[in-house]
Amino acid sequence: MKKLLAVIISAVLVFAMAAPAFAAKAQDGFGAYEHVFIIGIDGAGAAFEKVDSPNFDRIFADNAYIHNAHTEYITTSAQNWGSILLGVDYKTHGMTNDSTKENPHTSADKYHSIFYYARQAMPKAKLVSICHWPNINYGIVENDINVKKVNRFTDVLVVDEVIHNVTIGRVPELMFVQLDDVDHAAHTYGGFSDEYYEAVETMDGNLGRIYDAIEARGLMENSLFIVVADHGETTDGHGGQTVEESSAVLAVAGKTVNKGKIASSAHNRDVSAIALYALGIERPDAFITSVPAGLFGEAREKTVAENPAELKDKLLDCFCFPFVRCFNLIMPAFTWIYDAYYHAGIFAIFN
Repeated sequence: MKKLLAVIISAVLVFAMAAPAFAAKAQDGFGAYEHVFIIGIDGAGAAFEKVDSPNFDRIFADNAYIHNAHTEYITTSAQNWGSILLGVDYKTHGMTNDSTKENPHTSADKYHSIFYYARQAMPKAKLVSICHWPNINYGIVENDINVKKVNRFTDVLVVDEVIHNVTIGRVPELMFVQLDDVDHAAHTYGGFSDEYYEAVETMDGNLGRIYDAIEARGLMENSLFIVVADHGETTDGHGGQTVEESSAVLAVAGKTVNKGKIASSAHNRDVSAIALYALGIERPDAFITSVPAGLFGEAREKTVAENPAELKDKLLDCFCFPFVRCFNLIMPAFTWIYDAYYHAGIFAIFN
């Protein structure tokens, strides 16, 4: 009898602990998305905060963003795009602008991109990288894991290619996009110039085009949309550690994203952890990054007609919560009584 009672108590304890954990898992964003779109804007830093950006504002108004996520200490492109895609700091991956131009990145290398982990977890997934700066597709994204890579040498052509891949044929499970005209404007005119801020406003229009194409195909219900910058700019360019250079926009839109500011401790390289988390891929041990605290939470309220799957989670919560609450209240008393009876020898008659 003692053994049977102990088994029953153990089973109840396991269920009590597992039930709320399961309910939270279903709601907090892990594996909640079928598609992740990462839009990388070279040189944008915190500039969206300083210009008229109606598209950025409407996309992220009910989602989460920060304009001053931390960049890598060396505020150049390869160090940051390498960290954003590989989930480790620049000292760990060791990539530079020169190395990414000269050395192709493969799956045999020590550190891997999010495309590698996505391919391991989803062998049949469509993975796409569309870039203005070719170093990313050559020296940062692996060349031997069947990622569709497209290089286009103007942002207009990059955006056209993105829209083509979103609207025609099979939609990628994971897409990375890099746009470069903002950085070009800074190098030509300076990071505080009118031309630079005009380029950021033009980029806002590009964001709107891409987001609207995704939404028009009905994908946003199951898509995570991320905007990130590698670094900011100064009058003399970038590469140093000024506030302007080492601040980067990080914005995330999706059905389980909590509205508000992303934690001030966030880094731009957190994008790698966010993307894999959204696709339901466990955080790799090699990562020196994580999902910012409080980014994901319970999905915003929808009607059952809009999201029938959510009804299942709500019913589970309704069933589990009263039981768990009641169990938590009576279990201490039950345990005390059991211990008292046991030590008093009451169960001896059943032996």
